[in-house]
Amino acid sequence: MGTSRAHDLVLFGATGFVGRLTAAYLATAAPAGTRIALAGRSAARLAALQEELGVDWPLVVADTTDAASVTALAASTTAVATTVGPYARYGLPLVEACAAAGTHYADLTGEVPFVRASADRAHARARETGARITHACGFDSVPSDLGALLTARAAQADGATLTDTTLVLVSASGGVSGGTVDSLRVMVDEVKRDPATRRLMGDPYALSPDRAAEPDVGRQSDATPVGRLDGRWTGLFVMAPFNTRIVRRSNALQGWAYGERFRYREVMAFGRSPLGPVLAAGTAAGVAGLGLGMALPPTRALLDRVLPAPGEGPSARTRERGHFRTETTATATSGRRYRTTVAMSGDPGYAATAVMLGQAGLGLALDELAGEGGVLTPATALGTGYAERLRGAGASITTVAL
Repeated sequence: MGTSRAHDLVLFGATGFVGRLTAAYLATAAPAGTRIALAGRSAARLAALQEELGVDWPLVVADTTDAASVTALAASTTAVATTVGPYARYGLPLVEACAAAGTHYADLTGEVPFVRASADRAHARARETGARITHACGFDSVPSDLGALLTARAAQADGATLTDTTLVLVSASGGVSGGTVDSLRVMVDEVKRDPATRRLMGDPYALSPDRAAEPDVGRQSDATPVGRLDGRWTGLFVMAPFNTRIVRRSNALQGWAYGERFRYREVMAFGRSPLGPVLAAGTAAGVAGLGLGMALPPTRALLDRVLPAPGEGPSARTRERGHFRTETTATATSGRRYRTTVAMSGDPGYAATAVMLGQAGLGLALDELAGEGGVLTPATALGTGYAERLRGAGASITTVAL
């Protein structure tokens, strides 16, 4: 791999909403000499983006419905970063092509069934070829996955492992894109259609590489009733059902190195005032209402008219003014507590995610990485070096003993 291939990194879906943001980030952040190519279905749109960015990167025309073009794309590069979703609809051909070619891969999926299908169909082949198929390299699920990894490493340095561990989304500001909404539509439709998918979505260990071997210590639950933690009111974090499964997969892929008593959950903070529980309950009701509205044809039609369409997203002002901060707090087997904070400026799902995906792609393409290939997670594919990359890109990532 490497110089024997035409490109170091191909950005697939470069002309989509998040793709354009990632391309713009790479144009300013990639080291000099990095061989980057832009890929997508339309040569004309790729050429327009190339001119807009002022780069001379090669253009690759590829379509997930054209197996030959996807195979050629995978064979041409050391790594691919893809924004082409919904991944359940469009993602597997590229995953399988990369696994076969020994090409590293990064995406932004937040779809449990897609990651499960990817693992079932490509993990063994990717291990053979050394391909690192790295899912969830954006706000889903980098803060969660690195938060757990770095907290566990701090405990391990003290001779302990983790037990009860909670990520709190302390604050966040940003918008929603049509691509995110479209992924939600696909997920709702699949859950309605397929009982097996419903069961999968309800399994806390849905993404485990070996479900039968999971330690059965206080069976995990993703229930998030309104509660209090460190003086804050907490409640439902809408991304928790996906993020928690990625973190548990990371633990299992590392031989349960975080701890066989590791119990992980995620919540959102709603402040310290008496209004906190009201806001938490209202958020849970709103999320449930959106899911129900998507599932019922009359309300689905109404929502389709008012929610962003694919290709649309938050304004530049919203993206620039956004931010997020997460805190992962854990108790270790020693009784000591640790906390890892991950914070970035920029809209979490778009500006910050473009940085996360861009740095994941560069890390896969350029860094010397330890471990084996397979269908992996940010923590297991890129390790602590990924945290260093993000720090260099402006993220604040700290771990302290409490």
